[in-house]
Amino acid sequence: MKLLDDAQIAVDAEKRAGYRLRGVTTKLSPSEVDSVERLARSRGLQRGELIRKLILDELTRDSGSAPASTELTEIMGIRLMLTNLFRPLATGQKLTPEAFDNMVAEVKKRKRSVAEDALQDLERA
Repeated sequence: MKLLDDAQIAVDAEKRAGYRLRGVTTKLSPSEVDSVERLARSRGLQRGELIRKLILDELTRDSGSAPASTELTEIMGIRLMLTNLFRPLATGQKLTPEAFDNMVAEVKKRKRSVAEDALQDLERA
């Protein structure tokens, strides 16, 4: 009789892979530390969490797959919404409440991917 099955071992190994076990350090001047601490406080984070987030964001950006900011995502959502609203209005079509609700749902699903595509287009230009 096995004490642990293979599936549980795989699950446990995957879980351990996400543990934060290694430290990465650097030295900063007192004024640099003050700046980091002010930034952390302004974002409501502990200093270590801010530094971790900054490092991971930079690694993501460097890999070419940086996620779109919340602001850009919402702007693209508004753009999609306006584009989809103006076409029926410009052609004299009626927009039913059900069609409007479907459009809002579709915009919610697509706005992030549209924003990320726009970011990639900007980076290529």
